[in-house]
Amino acid sequence: MEIFYGILIPFLGTSLGAACVFFMKKALSDKVQRSLTGFAAGVMVAASVWSLLIPAIQQADSLGKWAFVPAVAGFWIGVLFLLGLDHLIPHLHQNSASAEGPKSRLQRTTMMVLAVTLHNIPEGMAVGVVYAGYLSGSAQISAAGALALSLGIAIQNFPEGAIISLPLRAEGAGKGRAFAGGVLSGVVEPIGAVCTLLAAQFVVPALPYLLSFAAGAMLYVVVEELIPEMSQGTHSNIGTVFFAVGFSLMMVLDVALG
Repeated sequence: MEIFYGILIPFLGTSLGAACVFFMKKALSDKVQRSLTGFAAGVMVAASVWSLLIPAIQQADSLGKWAFVPAVAGFWIGVLFLLGLDHLIPHLHQNSASAEGPKSRLQRTTMMVLAVTLHNIPEGMAVGVVYAGYLSGSAQISAAGALALSLGIAIQNFPEGAIISLPLRAEGAGKGRAFAGGVLSGVVEPIGAVCTLLAAQFVVPALPYLLSFAAGAMLYVVVEELIPEMSQGTHSNIGTVFFAVGFSLMMVLDVALG
């Protein structure tokens, strides 16, 4: 049950964010969106380093001076995997400047749903891999460390849920439908976590590669999607400040709880 709850925590974060549609009448302002996006980016970078890459390198200690090989290989596989997905699923920021008229706004919202769903794929995989490492006992991952990663991702999932449900509501969708849209954008996360968890149990020796794969995928999302979004417009330093806040919080969670 501990693992079950850990897998569901990030999805709960998305659902709570989507529930904002029941309490907020207007979409988030640009400053708030940049702040939340920067915060999310900071959380994901810290989680990639402390909860994924470092345990991957530690688990490969038996390779001596070559202990970095699984981490580097898995990292690049994760980056290339997301690069391939980018050719199948359009970027949110590539379409942000073309919203004119109802049809274009609908297309922008569709791009937003696809972008958030894309973000959630590596996050779900990361949670599944970390809990697989905890179950195996062969990775330097504690239950508290795995929980810290789940909580960190849940925190950054909250604005993602709101970023989906509020624009849907603004375009005329009912509150229930807008909420459902935000929730559904996060469904891939627990599914990805469970699939990765099941697969990892059968390939425990590959855990260093899987951990670093998740890190590469998450960092790709940060650099390709989140950083451009948090840097748009004037006062882009707001996103940078909240990046530091998110990074610090995740670092504290991982070290203090792990």
